[in-house]
Amino acid sequence: MGLRFMLFLFVLLTIAASAPLAQDSASSLQVRKVVRKVTPVYPDLAKQHKISGVVKLRATIAPNGSVRLIEATGGNPVLLKAAQDAVGNWKFAPGPDETWEVIELRFEPH
Repeated sequence: MGLRFMLFLFVLLTIAASAPLAQDSASSLQVRKVVRKVTPVYPDLAKQHKISGVVKLRATIAPNGSVRLIEATGGNPVLLKAAQDAVGNWKFAPGPDETWEVIELRFEPH
């Protein structure tokens, strides 16, 4: 029974790995060159409490290179707003379609 189950899993994984994935450009991960970066302002509360860490964001980039939408995917809530404000002012290279980028910003007290 165990051998049959393992064989079944192997076949299933092989089929899943070889199946083509349908993706439209609005949801695909692509790397577009950043033309202008804005450094986030380190929040006063984070300075006072010496909070550091990485904020992870998913930004939807319009064809003209502007940031259309920012979703938080991880990080300290105290740092999140500063990261979103900064990335909202970034500019990316123009592209034929809307894309999304995964962005990580590191905050460290000085």
